[in-house]
Amino acid sequence: MRGRHLDAYSAYKRVASKDHINAYDREESSVGLVNAKGIGNPSWRRSLPHMLVATLSSFLFGYHLGVVNETLDSISMDLGFSGNPLAKGLVVSTCLGAAFFGSIFSGWILDGVGHRRAFQLCALPMIIGASMSATTKSLWGMLLGRIFVGTGMGIGPPVAAIYVSEISPAFIRGTFGSFTQIATCLGLMGSLFIGLPAKDIVGWWRVCFWVSTVPAAVLAVCMEFCAESPQWLFKRGRGTEAEAEFEKLLGAAHVKFAIAELSKSDRGDELEAVKFSELLYGRHFKMVFIGSTIFALQQLSGINAVFYFSSTVFKSFGVPSDLANICVGIANLSGSVVAMILMDKLGRKVLLLGSFSGMAVAMGLQVTGASSYASGSGALSLSVGGMLLFVLMFSLGAGPVPSLLLSEILPGRIRAKAMSVCMAVHWVINFFVGLLFLPLLEQIGPIVLYTIFATFCLLAVIFVKRNVVETKGKSLQEIEIALIPPQ
Repeated sequence: MRGRHLDAYSAYKRVASKDHINAYDREESSVGLVNAKGIGNPSWRRSLPHMLVATLSSFLFGYHLGVVNETLDSISMDLGFSGNPLAKGLVVSTCLGAAFFGSIFSGWILDGVGHRRAFQLCALPMIIGASMSATTKSLWGMLLGRIFVGTGMGIGPPVAAIYVSEISPAFIRGTFGSFTQIATCLGLMGSLFIGLPAKDIVGWWRVCFWVSTVPAAVLAVCMEFCAESPQWLFKRGRGTEAEAEFEKLLGAAHVKFAIAELSKSDRGDELEAVKFSELLYGRHFKMVFIGSTIFALQQLSGINAVFYFSSTVFKSFGVPSDLANICVGIANLSGSVVAMILMDKLGRKVLLLGSFSGMAVAMGLQVTGASSYASGSGALSLSVGGMLLFVLMFSLGAGPVPSLLLSEILPGRIRAKAMSVCMAVHWVINFFVGLLFLPLLEQIGPIVLYTIFATFCLLAVIFVKRNVVETKGKSLQEIEIALIPPQ
């Protein structure tokens, strides 16, 4: 059966040509029009509760990213490592390192046990790890708890992105996909506000960790009542169960059409095990390369350096860290809400291009603010304004789009494992950007460093322009057929 396929990347590039897209659209038009005229779009209300439960994993992801921001000083004093910067760094970095390993295995977990069980396996280490961190009396107990939490954090994002894309109606998939980014923002802001009393109340940091066990437990329990991905069931040869889940998600009137769509994209090799070598140098390598590059450029833009160290920059201008974190959180949440509204109107590619372009401009403002051409209030306005604009522009596209886009363009057979590889790249770059930002800031200065970040933003614009095609409004099966047509 594999001989029937064209090279994945060649097909992907060819779909960008107008003739190929038009030919495919003409072929599909009769079926699409009959479906649209006969029964219209399925109700988004059916899949909404399932999507909201899934985004709890994104909320937890954001919460645990930010939970140590306000509490780290209190934790270090209570556990006896307040004068040890290395230990403080380990409390943060062990979580990121564990997330890398969690993301690597997430694809194999998802393919093996399904989406619902994968979410529960994401929640379980978060409950265990948060409980260990909340009750520990030593640094080693805290680090072990952070390792458990990080493992869950690594499993969650790729599973959530794929699950939401597979249960959402095509006409609103972009909007639903944006909810994962909004949930992450809410988690970050929630950890900020819950952590505020930590400086005044002894032992409050333990409460911050205990709080996170509640949404994790809700996620694990509610997933028992959520729909399994019909695509995953169909891929396993469980067609009857897939029909039942489609009825739950879309309504009875749309079941036959949805199953027909799945059947059209079935190439006969769905049950074959996906080898890791296929993702690294097989026929799907270029697709994985595109996804990994988008995530790498997202991180090389410097966004997490801004998130991790924004308070340091604000402090240099006399702005309190609490106010700085609140401003960054509001900018991030505001952009994510706007992205949710525009995702299915403007499309993924337009938002990515606009987002990375705006981020480059924002970095340019920060370069100007750090230069000798600006001083006093002018430097403050350019640096702080540029940083907030950078976060806002990121949340409009570069934040929510990559995981959604990859869950759409990756073929169903390799989707889970390929997404896990791309997310692993994300975590590696994330780790090194966070590790090297402050040393580089001291060695080469803000002007050169921010210029490097702006250059990566511009490279991202070029890469997206040349390699990304629009996917809005199309079902996952339509996208897969268009990108990898049979010979």
